Amino acid sequence: MREFDWFNCESFIATDRSTKQGGNASLGILITMAKQREKDPVNIVHQNAILCETIKKEVRNQKLYTNYSVNPFKKMYTLTGKPNSYHDSADGEEDENFLKIIHRASQEPVNKYLHPQTEAQEYGWMHKPLVRHNREDKRLNFPRQNSEITKYMDAAWRLKEQTENLQ
Repeated sequence: MREFDWFNCESFIATDRSTKQGGNASLGILITMAKQREKDPVNIVHQNAILCETIKKEVRNQKLYTNYSVNPFKKMYTLTGKPNSYHDSADGEEDENFLKIIHRASQEPVNKYLHPQTEAQEYGWMHKPLVRHNREDKRLNFPRQNSEITKYMDAAWRLKEQTENLQ
């Protein structure tokens, strides 16, 4: 692409004169744009070089996939066949790779990966307690204890709920 030659153009002089005399500089730019020559004709050799370079980049980054399979992350709806059709009831061979991919996609992330993949998965990733719970240890176990007062209030609340439900 050729750069416009500002120093050999009459419009540059007009712009310079208009700014020295306190005129509007944008008017000089408009004169420049109006007097510009038409675009150069398209150079076929340059266009072909650009096309060749584009094709080389595409071929370099292209990946050819020949192993086609069902997307395991897309919901799959299966329809049952006709009950008397031989084609639908014929037993076929099972594709072990396909079954493995579908089974893995339906698992929880804890069973799929060793470590959490996102920040949100970090919460609750280790859901098993680190220390086994011992019910006989009084320091960590606080079972519900009932006294006479708590038994009385428990019965009173139950009676109140029953009377409200009957009305």
